[in-house]
Amino acid sequence: MKHQRLISIAAALLLGCFSLGTTVNAYAQAPNCNKTVYLTFDTGNMSVAQTVADILKRQNVKATFFLANEKTFRGDFSLEDSWKPYWQELVKDGHHFGSHTYDHTYFVKDGPKGEVFEKPQFGPKAGMTILYNEALMCKEIRRVDVRFQELTGQSLQRIWRAPGGKTSPTLIRMGDMCGYQHIGWAPAGFLGDELSSDKYPNQILLEKASRQIQNGDITMAHLGIWSRKDPWAPAVLEPLIVNLKQRGFCFGLLPTAHKNLADQSK
Repeated sequence: MKHQRLISIAAALLLGCFSLGTTVNAYAQAPNCNKTVYLTFDTGNMSVAQTVADILKRQNVKATFFLANEKTFRGDFSLEDSWKPYWQELVKDGHHFGSHTYDHTYFVKDGPKGEVFEKPQFGPKAGMTILYNEALMCKEIRRVDVRFQELTGQSLQRIWRAPGGKTSPTLIRMGDMCGYQHIGWAPAGFLGDELSSDKYPNQILLEKASRQIQNGDITMAHLGIWSRKDPWAPAVLEPLIVNLKQRGFCFGLLPTAHKNLADQSK
């Protein structure tokens, strides 16, 4: 009797381990989904870049990354050769990529004759308000594509995102004429990683996104933010992915034939 009881306990333990493994694997694969969400990340300061890549790999989901040559927590810039292995790793993992303008150039206002005023955050003209015509704006968007090909041997998808999501119809038209579709994000998809940790703790951000994201939404977060004291990843990212899988979501890549795609914004 004692022997049989020990066998039963051992069997139960093995079953428990098997069930746990099955659950983890189910989260990783998420084969049964009837809704789609699009995870996107802007470069930022890259402080959680590897953490994000590791989580996406572990959860077996793909995302779309929008790249600018931003200053990183290491003191270098995100499109320098020092980041080449990272971008090559993401390419190998099957993610998609778009331009975030090379110098993280913010839209200020429309110009007088079909141009736009922009303010680069980085580069030799950082902080200056400059008038861009279509050719100059196209060069600023496409420069990321050229550099990405140098780093990885692969072109960007023909998509871009204006820093801060700040645009005008004129700016959108410029990108279109250059062959790059502008990608914004859904209101519920603003994941809040750039907000104050004190006012918007990670648990609040996680609960809000897990509850509010709907079918077809595009999300937006960064690979690191200078101002946030309590890092958003991994605290929010991995539980959010698990929660969305439990709600029946799979994870799509951009671009897609999503209607109103360019109109989704903060």
